[in-house]
Amino acid sequence: MGRIHSVFKADGSETRRRYSVSEWWLEPNTHGPPPHRHDEEHAWFVIEGTMRILVGKTWTRAPQGSFMVIPGGLVHTFENAGRKRAGMLSLNVPGGFEDDMPGIAEWFLANPPGKALGR
Repeated sequence: MGRIHSVFKADGSETRRRYSVSEWWLEPNTHGPPPHRHDEEHAWFVIEGTMRILVGKTWTRAPQGSFMVIPGGLVHTFENAGRKRAGMLSLNVPGGFEDDMPGIAEWFLANPPGKALGR
């Protein structure tokens, strides 16, 4: 997905669709997906670098070791506003999010991620 890379560590077929786990890596100064909402819940753990995470109307700086829970239905997104690569582990409940990845990857190919907003 250009400046964003995702790897699924466990998908719905392995978890009976109860959850999925993926890593998300963003190159320096990279905006993530547009703010969006869906019914699935997320739990994000920053494994390297510093992410900026939007939940609702609030942006939070999330350095390595940060843990965020995003309830289903809330607007959210993420970005790497830093100068080095940043990554997070994402737990999605329920599973099945990975089924949307081909369409998400196509969207990013047509709409390459720009520079982070860095607010």
